[in-house]
Amino acid sequence: MKRKMIVTTLTLALMAPLAVACTKGEKADDNQERVLRIATNMGYGGNYEYFTQQFTEIFEFANPNIKLEIVSTMDEKLMNGGLQPGEKMPDPMEKLKEVMQSDNPPDVVMLGYEQLPEIIESNLLLQLDSRITKDKFDTAGIVPAVIDGMKNAGGGKLYALAPTFSSSALIYNKKMFQDAGVDYPKDGMTWDETFDLSKRLAKGEGDQRINGFSFTTQAQGGDLFYGMQMYTAPLQLSMFDDAGEKMTVDTDQWEKVWAKMAQLQKDNVFPPVADPQKQMNQRFDQNNPFAYDDFMSGRLAMSILNYGQIQQLTNANKNAANYKGYTPIDWDVVTIPSHPEAKGVGGSIYMNGIMGINAKSQNPDDAWKFIKFINGDDWAKLKSRSQNMLVARSKYLKPTDGLDFHMEAFYNVTPAPLEDNSKIYRNNPNIYQVQEIGRKLFSDVLQGKMAAREALKKWQTDGDAMLKQMKENPTAPGQPIISPAIAVPAG
Repeated sequence: MKRKMIVTTLTLALMAPLAVACTKGEKADDNQERVLRIATNMGYGGNYEYFTQQFTEIFEFANPNIKLEIVSTMDEKLMNGGLQPGEKMPDPMEKLKEVMQSDNPPDVVMLGYEQLPEIIESNLLLQLDSRITKDKFDTAGIVPAVIDGMKNAGGGKLYALAPTFSSSALIYNKKMFQDAGVDYPKDGMTWDETFDLSKRLAKGEGDQRINGFSFTTQAQGGDLFYGMQMYTAPLQLSMFDDAGEKMTVDTDQWEKVWAKMAQLQKDNVFPPVADPQKQMNQRFDQNNPFAYDDFMSGRLAMSILNYGQIQQLTNANKNAANYKGYTPIDWDVVTIPSHPEAKGVGGSIYMNGIMGINAKSQNPDDAWKFIKFINGDDWAKLKSRSQNMLVARSKYLKPTDGLDFHMEAFYNVTPAPLEDNSKIYRNNPNIYQVQEIGRKLFSDVLQGKMAAREALKKWQTDGDAMLKQMKENPTAPGQPIISPAIAVPAG
């Protein structure tokens, strides 16, 4: 791969100290030219510009004697127009494993969080703990949300590191709490405490209604069936067994969750279920530039907010005069609520740029050098200037643009235990239709048409029948009803 030699003066100025830091104490043979191969199935395809800017450009500048080669393990069919109707989706994990064990194996492997356990269990990654200890590499400065997630995936050991992550927190409108005479939310609340707060804040009717809480800022609360995965992820509720052949929803725990959600909906904890046309009209209100967002429209006191959404809220507050009908919002955030049996465990954390050393690497020392560099202090300091990305090192996580909010809320949490259903979804691309059955039945429960256990029993029966049919004819034409990106919980 041809190295990118054009960089801005600012970037050069920022990168120069990194180059000096990397040359201190290096061995003489470090001047020798060598190749470091990096495999990724992260979806960048043949366009590596973002990938190089994000991960490799700075390392190449600081280590001119190391030539990087990027190896994409994305299937060519997916990159060049997709599959034909009824054609089975290629298994990206099998492709990745094949490349990792080839005659010319990559040294560094970059993969998704949901793929990590399978790669570790297949003994395809080198354990990093001994190298971390030998080099006195600081892992204490990595936020709990990342280091705990990496250790959980490796059974308490580290096989990979992640330089950045995405996370969510509970955002709240200070004025609404003040007007209601209710104390602000705080870190470490349980879900029940949050729901109780919601009841105290909800007021008004119709277009003037203010709702207390929603799992999403989307107008009318989006779809509660998918929104509540934030609530269920730490409970490790499974929809089907490990083989994807039998449903596992006719249980007391599933019933408890569905019945609770239905009662909370009835108690006005969540935005009321609106008919589709009314929901559409509200989202596209010409008199409200942020009609699609309940929190920014002043219709919602608390919601789960991804860190990447903060920039939009900040821009709206700064330019309020340009938005007719918009009132600047005084807000802050606290940690995502958790369950008493899973205290401090959040359901919306995802590690980005996860990288480990291939067990068959021909150049493991340079592979570790690369991983150590990208996950180190200097790289985090440089990348912390981004407004949409959270770096893994806590000392560089500070609000930008002069903002003052509780940044720690985004990282003082532990990721929900990783449930890897990706192989099931890959092998059976139509399995989302089973989830759609549950979504419709859950809607009947919310509307009081069915009891929770009755609906779950029907989901179990109908789902089992559909899974059996899919197993007997796995390549039958059909398209997933629900988008995989929406259907599969993150982290």
